[in-house]
Order: sequence, then structure tokens, then C-alpha cells
Amino acid sequence: MNPLNHRLVLPSIIALLVAGCTVGPDYVKPGADVPAAYREADGWKSAEPRDHVARGKWWEMFGDPLLNQLVEQVSVSNQTLAQAEANYRVAAAIIQATDAASYPTLAAGPGMTRSRASSNTNSNTPRSVVQTDSLSFSASWLPDFWGRVRRGVEASIANAQASAGLVETARLSAQAQLAQGYFQLRMLDGQRRLFDDILAGYGKALQVTQNQYKAGVTARADVIQAQAQLRTVQAQAIDLGVQRAQLEHAIAVLVGKPPSELKIAAADVTPTPPAIPAELPSALLERRPDIATAERRVAAANAQIGVAKSAYFPVVSISSSGGYQSSLLAGLLTMPSRFWSIGPSVAETIFDGGLRQSQTEQAIAAYDASVAAYRQTVLTGFQQVEDNLSTLRILAEESAVQDEAVKASNQSLELALNQYRAGIISFLPVVVAQNNALANLRTASNLLGLRMTASVQLIAALGGDWSTAALPTPEKISSVNKERK
Repeated sequence: MNPLNHRLVLPSIIALLVAGCTVGPDYVKPGADVPAAYREADGWKSAEPRDHVARGKWWEMFGDPLLNQLVEQVSVSNQTLAQAEANYRVAAAIIQATDAASYPTLAAGPGMTRSRASSNTNSNTPRSVVQTDSLSFSASWLPDFWGRVRRGVEASIANAQASAGLVETARLSAQAQLAQGYFQLRMLDGQRRLFDDILAGYGKALQVTQNQYKAGVTARADVIQAQAQLRTVQAQAIDLGVQRAQLEHAIAVLVGKPPSELKIAAADVTPTPPAIPAELPSALLERRPDIATAERRVAAANAQIGVAKSAYFPVVSISSSGGYQSSLLAGLLTMPSRFWSIGPSVAETIFDGGLRQSQTEQAIAAYDASVAAYRQTVLTGFQQVEDNLSTLRILAEESAVQDEAVKASNQSLELALNQYRAGIISFLPVVVAQNNALANLRTASNLLGLRMTASVQLIAALGGDWSTAALPTPEKISSVNKERK
């Protein structure tokens, strides 16, 4: 055989081993039970292309400019989101650290030593000081024959993608919390306007009792009852300010501001729940970032099985060193001062007390656990969608009935006031009718608030406007930290 061929055989074999031997199972996305349709989907419109509607900003469907402005600030200054993004950069950097093990390690080290032999020896060598100067270089490489590094990089990439999913989960959660808090605040504004109108009516009722008392038609007890009723409702109206202030403070924190720096003025705004298209259940697996995160955790756990199994195979290393060494600095960089060494080594663990088997079993168990977590996340997603679909349907029915109750209680109050003016009844039935009317109005307002909250929660349960296509590619991940430098 040609000597040249001998020199080419070993490198060729090494190249084939490095390229083709990757132990451990290749990743296959785990299955999950996906229903054909949502149980509560009857009467809901399936998603369809809507080119005339702005894409990518689910909160705009509520048509509130101030809400749009506040939600946009979440991506800019929310600190929980900033923490999640920093964790994502950590995961992205780990990929490079893991991949670095597949490259040779090079080192260089200049050095100088001074030494003097002991005088208490039989040697006739003069006891002079000897100086040795050196300039050495070394290189070592562990070829990734069995795919340990490649599986590690695969796991790191999946973990980074999972971390990116956590960023989007944090973003969607913060946005949904802000929208819910904002609508609760607007419901309180609506209730305050409601109280203002009711207080005006109660003031007129008090004036009626005072006129009746002055005319000698009624007792002073009626005036006292009317005054007590007015003050009670005034106290309830003032009490709304506590909850409103707390909601305003919570919104400030969500947009990354001190509570003292955010003031949301009261507004005559009555939001209405928008029509939310419910997509097919299978689309939920592509829309929710938490489901995508769980799936990427499965991929990472699968790759770790390969990392664990690679420990059963020999560790092959190639190391070399060389440089210059001389007792005279002037003659350091000369041919006679050169030294070098090179050689491969193979190490195989013969006995480890079951350590490798245990580590492999741990990796397999961790994979099984991640699959179960993924499927549980999917089931939880379906539950949340069904919960909010049913909530919106039931609340819509309840609101329709409550509106009728509001009309009836207002009519009852009007009749009671007319009978009191006519001297047919005492003021006590008027107080009862007033309380009933106020309670029904507040219930109707609370139901609207619950419907707005459920609308936001349904959008979040459907994944907002996110999709798995937004997960960063390995190339994008590798550029994350570089972009910040």
C-alpha cells in the first residue's frame, strides 16, 4: 500500500466516527390527546383570516387607546420580563460553552526558573545559580466520537428555546394582568358614576321627606332614614377609591414605574367584551408559549439520554506540547532549544459501581417526567380555554337576566317613591326599594367586569397572538449575546 494512503486512513476513520456516531435516541415530539373540538365551541366563530384587523396586538381588539399604550410599555420596562430575557441570554451563552468542548484547547506559557544545587552533596559540580528560560505551547483535543458534545449542544439549544418560550409566557402573563387590572379599574369608574347618579336620586328623596315632614304629613323618623340611606351610599362610593388606587399601583408596577409616577384619570368608558374567534384545539399546541416551552424541555431531556449513554464508550484524547527551553535567554529561540511531544490516549472505565447505569436511568426518568409535564401542560391549556368559553357563555346569559332585574328594581323604586309622595306608605318600603335597585345595578356592573376579565383570560388561554414560529432558531440564539456587545 502506498505510504500516503497509510497516512490518510486514520484521519478518514476519525472524521467518519466524529460525523456519524451519536449515541442516544433521536428526538421525536411526544404525542398528546387533542380533542376534535372544544365542548363550549357551539356558537363561537372559528378563526379565519382577517386582513383588515391589525395583527400581532391582541389588546387592540378592545379599542381602548390608553390600554394600547399601557400594554406596549410592558415589553419595554416590565422587570419580570427583563429577568426572563436575561435568563434567556444565560441559556444562549451556555450553548457556546457546551459547543466549545468539541474544539481543541490551545495554551501558551512563557516561564523562567532560577535554581541552585545543595552544597551538602558529593557532587563536584560548582554550586552556581542556574537560570532556565522557556516558551512552551500545548494543545489537547477530545474528539467527539460518540456524540457527547453534540447531544449536549442539542440539549442546550432546546433549553435556550424553552427559555425563549418562558420570556413569551412572562410577556403574555404581564400583558393579561395589566388588561384585567385596567378593566377592573374602568368598572370601578363606572360604579362611581353609578353612585353619583344614585346619590343624586337619594338627595331628591331626602328633600321629599324633609318637605313632607315640614308639611306635617310624615314623621321625623322618615327624614332620619333618608339621611342615613344617603350617608351609607356616600360611604360606599368613597370606599371604591381604595380598590381603584391599588389597581392603579399594580398597573404602574406592571409597566415598570413607581406607583407615584402613574396616574390614570377617570374616564366615561364602558368597555364591552369583543368577539373572540376560538381556533381548533390542535392550534393551541402552536399558539401557547408555555406548551412550546414544555415541548422544548422534552427535547432537551431526550438529548441528555445520549449524553449519559456516551459515558459507556472510551474517551479518546490527543495532546501535544512543544516550545523552546534554554539556560541562556539569548539562545532561547534557536533550533537546538526546541522540544516537543505528541500522542493520543484512550481511557475506558472498567468499573464504576453502577454510576453510568444510574446516570442513564436518571436521564431516561427525567425524559419521562418531561413528557408527562408536557402532556399535563397541554391538558391544562385545554381546560383554561374551556373554562373561559363556558364562563363567557354563562355570564352573558346571567347578564341578560340581570338587566331585566335592574329594570324591574328601578320600576319598583319609582312606584315606591310615588306611593310615598301620595302618603300611601311609609319611607321604609322606599329604603328597601332603593337598596334593591342599588344592589342590582352593582351586580350588573360586576358581571360586566367579570365578562371583560374572562375575555382577557380566554385570549391568554388561546396564546394571544404568539406562535411557535416565533421560537428562535439556533442561528438566532447564537447572535443574542453578540447583539448586546
